[in-house]
Amino acid sequence: MNNKHQKIGFFERSERFFQKVIPPRQVLIKANGTTHFVNLKSSTQVGVSFIIFFIVAWSIISIAIVAMDSLGAGNFREQALRDQENYQSRLMSLADERDFQLDLSRQAQAKFDEALGHISFLQEALMEGEIARKELNAALSLLKNKLNTSRIEEKIAKSNLDQFKQAANSAAPEKKSPIFLRNMETGKEALLAKVLSETAEQRDAFENEAYSAQLSVKNIEREMKLIEQRNEQIFRLIEEALSISVGPLDKMFRSAGVNPESVIKTIRQGYKGYGGHDLSFLDGDSETAFAMYDKNLDRASRILKNLDELNLYRIAIEKYPFYHPIQTANRFTSGYGPRWGRMHNGTDFAAPHGTPIRSTADGVVTYVGWQSAYGRLIKIKHDFGIETRYAHLSKFRVKKGQSVSRGQHIGDMGNTGRSTGTHLHYEIRIGGKPINPMKYIKAAQNVF
Repeated sequence: MNNKHQKIGFFERSERFFQKVIPPRQVLIKANGTTHFVNLKSSTQVGVSFIIFFIVAWSIISIAIVAMDSLGAGNFREQALRDQENYQSRLMSLADERDFQLDLSRQAQAKFDEALGHISFLQEALMEGEIARKELNAALSLLKNKLNTSRIEEKIAKSNLDQFKQAANSAAPEKKSPIFLRNMETGKEALLAKVLSETAEQRDAFENEAYSAQLSVKNIEREMKLIEQRNEQIFRLIEEALSISVGPLDKMFRSAGVNPESVIKTIRQGYKGYGGHDLSFLDGDSETAFAMYDKNLDRASRILKNLDELNLYRIAIEKYPFYHPIQTANRFTSGYGPRWGRMHNGTDFAAPHGTPIRSTADGVVTYVGWQSAYGRLIKIKHDFGIETRYAHLSKFRVKKGQSVSRGQHIGDMGNTGRSTGTHLHYEIRIGGKPINPMKYIKAAQNVF
């Protein structure tokens, strides 16, 4: 009873409290001609108001949450779109930069070829100059010998003339008739005058010939001096061209981790035609000529050695994979190294379907066909234990056993095998072990 009275007292107190805030109301309802009266207590009104308030609050909160989710999802989508646009913009800028660097490389290659052509021209000019110098030296020696012979003959003629005069003066006159003696004396004088005249003419001819020889010697010496100055200029130009050409090539090989001295030595052993040059044309036929040319002998030998080395460098470049497999616009999409939990043994380049793929060095095709994840694959064997691989191709342009040269079109880009899009998977292996292909591509970036 006490509990029941306590509960009744609680409700009554609650009702009195609510009546102070919300008075009781009577609702009139008419239906089918009948009127009904409904009494609403204050507590009932509070309960209904609370329920309505709860429903309205829940609706507002739900609408707010949905709106916030929508705004957040929109922001995320916009952010994703912005990130994608930035990524595409970055890729395009990288592609433009790569194309720019490719143009610079092509310009450098053109300048390099032009320098080599100029070196060949200067080398031929040097050879022609030295041959002309040798011919002038021979002509100089001949004129000097002729001049010496003329002088000797002149001395002999003068000596014979003096002896003839002495013999004519010392001869004892025989006892003849005065008329005979006069005739004899007249004949001797005529003969002596004739001999003297011929000797004088011969002496004058020898002197004129000696003077002409001296003038010829001076002209030849002047021409030899001009040739020497021209050869000096040719030497200097060749040395400058060699310095511009050989230096970057040496740096390129060292950047790729290749010892250029070892490569040059190996190639020289395989190419017997590149073992040295005959410099005998630099030697004169006389001590004077030798003294004149000897100072250039070491310099010419050094230049020819550098030219020989440059030719060997050109051969080595064709045998090492410095060439980029794609010579048109492309994008670098994936590098060498771990990727998605496994090792990525090559470098990926993306370009339109069917883009020509080119051999990066001289070699022999050892495999053409399908190979699991590679799809359509080409393998090329090069010198020095190097192998290159070209995967995911759409078409082959070579056959197994075929010899290919650097830059030759060997296949077309595709999307075969385990591939997420059209691209080339390019590998370089040395001794069967994969290495980073960008090591060679970057090394040659500023050279070709």
